[in-house]
Amino acid sequence: MSNRRATVPKRASEIVGEFERRISTGRLQPGGRVPTVRALSDELGVAPATVASAYRQLAERGTLVSRGRLGTFVAARPALGAATPTAVPDGVVDLASGSPDPNLLPRLARRAPDRPVLYGAPQVHPALAHTAAEWLRRNRLSHGHLAVVGGAMDGVERLLQTYLRPGDAVAVEDPGYPNVVDIARGLGLAPVPVPVDGAGVSVDALRAVLRRVQAVVLTPRALNPTGAHLTPARARLLHEALAAYPEVLVIEDDHAGEVAGVPLHSVGHGLARWAVVHSVAKSLGPDLRLALVAGDEGTVERLQARQRLGAGWVSHELQRMVATAYGDDATLAALHRARDIYAERRTALIDALAGEGVVASAASGLNVWIPVAEEATVCTALLGAGYAVTPGARFRHHSEPAVRITVSRLVRRDARTIASAIARALRTAAWAAS
Repeated sequence: MSNRRATVPKRASEIVGEFERRISTGRLQPGGRVPTVRALSDELGVAPATVASAYRQLAERGTLVSRGRLGTFVAARPALGAATPTAVPDGVVDLASGSPDPNLLPRLARRAPDRPVLYGAPQVHPALAHTAAEWLRRNRLSHGHLAVVGGAMDGVERLLQTYLRPGDAVAVEDPGYPNVVDIARGLGLAPVPVPVDGAGVSVDALRAVLRRVQAVVLTPRALNPTGAHLTPARARLLHEALAAYPEVLVIEDDHAGEVAGVPLHSVGHGLARWAVVHSVAKSLGPDLRLALVAGDEGTVERLQARQRLGAGWVSHELQRMVATAYGDDATLAALHRARDIYAERRTALIDALAGEGVVASAASGLNVWIPVAEEATVCTALLGAGYAVTPGARFRHHSEPAVRITVSRLVRRDARTIASAIARALRTAAWAAS
């Protein structure tokens, strides 16, 4: 904080704001060490308790990370703003992008609208409303009201805006999908990381933060990046914990939907403020920017009111396409085939890694999460072997280092070759660290 400013921050909130400004402008870089509490309090002329309070708030937001005696550092993942996807070099196998296999996406029929859709049309097309009612029933969300938004993150952002205001806190998964954190920060909210395991968010850890958050965003299945999914028992315990805080909004990001490989077990269904966002991007294709939102009546009405002020509605042509697809036996069969093939590819890689003595996790979805000692070394070694994978830093807050491998386009017969390359990369990283 040595650069002089016209106004020196004196309050904890001002110090927090100054840190986040410097990170967003690149003056503080991810991984950079920050002054000690004593050093910064002397520099600013404030009490150490003020700086300690600011550092604590920044740590809760995932902006700073304490490494004990080594000091306090800017979090390895970018604190503000979504990262630009890294281009995969020619000749390198793409195990990083997170996209579905285009060969497994069903071919959708396009039809001209029966009549022009004009202002004042319903926000939910009747055909999709009928199809969505079956989706609600199939996923035991029969008491949910319905909205349609422009994709999963559009739904999450609009839902956060329905009740939360700048300065409010929102519980997020650690590790978890980074765009959720970036959206929260973009809205002026404070992300509070909550650890996850193979069955999803930790019940005890969530209970510990519920008194100070206004919303919880979680992934019921196919958690990106770890592939975790909520078991019925975990979902029930989380529901019971959240029921004691009816003012907390619960948002579930069901981004993988029909190709997740496991059933949906909702945590929020039946709570005072809840919503499940069901995207079709992984199942029908990323260019279909559409997601169904089921939730309690008040939350859905608030979401639709905000939607009317902006986009107004999601294209009825897109809504008709999704309704037709979900009502078509051939399309549903293609989705079931894609679900099974993704599961086979995921299992093939995990089994091949186990044969190499490498521990990995993924019980659903398109990704496999591999703990490592040092992410950059492993990613570089794999790139040299012809495989692009994603470092885990962007997904993490306080959880341990790892790399994410997307298996959606992994050819099953290549699983052993890739597993061997990963094992060699891990040995290279271990040797470099010794």
